[in-house]
Amino acid sequence: MKDVKSISTKKSNVQNVPGTHKSKYSKNYLKNNWQLYVMILPAVIFFLVFHYLPMYGIQIAFKDYRAVDGIAGSPWAGFKHFTTFFNAYYFKRLLVNTLVLNVENLIFSFPVPIIMAIMLNQIRNDKIKQGIQTSIYVPYFISTVVLAGMLYIFLSPTSGILNTVRGWFGQNAVDYMSSASAFRPIYIISSIWQNAGYSTILFIAALAGVDQSLYEAAEIDGASIWQKIRYIDIPSLLPTIMMVLVLDCGKLLNSNTEKALVMQTAGNIPTSDIIGVYVYNVGLGSGQFSYTAAIGLFINIINFILIITVNRISKKTTEVGLF
Repeated sequence: MKDVKSISTKKSNVQNVPGTHKSKYSKNYLKNNWQLYVMILPAVIFFLVFHYLPMYGIQIAFKDYRAVDGIAGSPWAGFKHFTTFFNAYYFKRLLVNTLVLNVENLIFSFPVPIIMAIMLNQIRNDKIKQGIQTSIYVPYFISTVVLAGMLYIFLSPTSGILNTVRGWFGQNAVDYMSSASAFRPIYIISSIWQNAGYSTILFIAALAGVDQSLYEAAEIDGASIWQKIRYIDIPSLLPTIMMVLVLDCGKLLNSNTEKALVMQTAGNIPTSDIIGVYVYNVGLGSGQFSYTAAIGLFINIINFILIITVNRISKKTTEVGLF
């Protein structure tokens, strides 16, 4: 009896060893679900190769990088390139132009996909709904260069549609693409036209997950369309809205450089001269890789601070956040 008791106590002691069950469970879980890990392996490799390994090159922001010496062989420069950028006479203009453009773009473009998703959700005819969705998705697949070409054609002072209409009313033609005051409205309106339809996919998916019994109960209670939108659709979309808003606020210093570059003319430089365009011109045009790397690192740090701040505010006000 004593031997049996001693054996049982030993087994119980082994079972109670911290981490024993956990290690066995994890090994069995890995063995039984290895297919899932193989499936996500390409995505993990992609992020490692294209997102984490390139972080080794961040150090050139603190060096006087020379291609001949390589990253490791280039001499250290400390915060020299950061100081040069902060003390430059164009620093304030670049920062203000970038912030104003992105904040205005966020204010005017962010609500549009939400409104469109709510409107599409009210359409009960599937064929009409699918037709509208297809038509509003198409602009997203137009390349930025083609979009800029369309803008130059439509807004041409000689043959543009808008100036042709102005001529019918006896008004003089305006070269909108060379106007500094017109650059931001054109940029924002064209961005809404190109991206709003595609951005509705996320919100439509969120509305598709709403329990239909809520709508049925609301109809029985005599709720109107606006009441169903207010008390069912918007609360259901709120978590998705806040997550998208947090992510968008984390990109307030990242503009569509390609679009701003192809839209830039000699006349609209006072407003189209943003950080992304400046980095492109200086980095590739002048070969100042360390200097532009320092600017890019500064932008990413500010964006990181913004996304952390907005996420905290979101969690305190709506109890919804990314982390």
